[in-house]
Amino acid sequence: MRGLTPRTAVNGAGILGIGAYRPHRVVGNAEVAARTGRTAEWIERRTGIVERRYAAADESVIDMAVEAARKAAADAGIAPGKIGAVVLASMSHLQQSPGGAAEIAGRLGIRAAAFDLNAACAGFCYGLAVAAAMVRDGSARYVLVVGSDKMTDIVAPDDPAAAILFADGAGAAIVGPQGGEGIGPVVWGSDGSRAGLIAHDASWDAFRDDPARSWPVMRMAGPEVFRWAIEEMPAVAREALDAAGVTAGDLDAFVPHQANLRMIETVTQRLGLPGHVTVARDVVHSGNTSAASVPLAVARLKELGAVGSGGLALLLGFGAGLTWGAQVVRLP
Repeated sequence: MRGLTPRTAVNGAGILGIGAYRPHRVVGNAEVAARTGRTAEWIERRTGIVERRYAAADESVIDMAVEAARKAAADAGIAPGKIGAVVLASMSHLQQSPGGAAEIAGRLGIRAAAFDLNAACAGFCYGLAVAAAMVRDGSARYVLVVGSDKMTDIVAPDDPAAAILFADGAGAAIVGPQGGEGIGPVVWGSDGSRAGLIAHDASWDAFRDDPARSWPVMRMAGPEVFRWAIEEMPAVAREALDAAGVTAGDLDAFVPHQANLRMIETVTQRLGLPGHVTVARDVVHSGNTSAASVPLAVARLKELGAVGSGGLALLLGFGAGLTWGAQVVRLP
């Protein structure tokens, strides 16, 4: 029997460029406090968030993703026509069919493999792992990975647990061949037994079958999620370091999911990171943007010049599912 023709693999895959899109509307804590029954001071004290961005009513997950994608391609010096695959990580794309990735590819003027994935706030880390594998085995030379979420579409504006945290935005990366390895092994998993900790309060068919029922929205058991993250995510981060063959002292940056500042500080402390490691705290001005959170935070570090090109960063995403994913990468 004839064997299948193997693809030509590359030596390594890496992030070649990063792009961010932050909506224009800046929303401070006073506005959020007015509709959630909290105070602006309480919100900042509990979350560390000072302001966040909200997309316009006519601005979609796809609109934001395309803007971030164009910036990532420009940063990488890669023409969109060279992109061979598009991966969209999102939990808030409201059109179930077709998926959003194909529309992103179409708006970029390319005919590429395109698919969506939903691993919530871990989605970008999942997408990076998939993209790296595609580049390594020759399925695509360049892959666009976008994390884009319009959380204001799926969170009740008066919810004191969720509305104080979530916001909108998109971040993107171009993954392509690189001499040496630029994306370490992914450490990922899920715990569906606790899926109810972050979940919609009703299914779409329940909404369809009962016209009197309100639009399903995402709810979150904040204290339980906080405890889960600070207890279990440090071990995931250490496992990712071990898988990459590096130590915490080798890192230049730590980019966790921007859930809230207290969570970031606690996980950082429990990891025992050396003082020279820059910790991303984009949540203070961007809020929790779910799948967009990690790439937006990476882009912010680059904009600020906080970490140089080629520096090692530990990425850690976690959220609804419950899902998690972590890997060490070289920054573009």
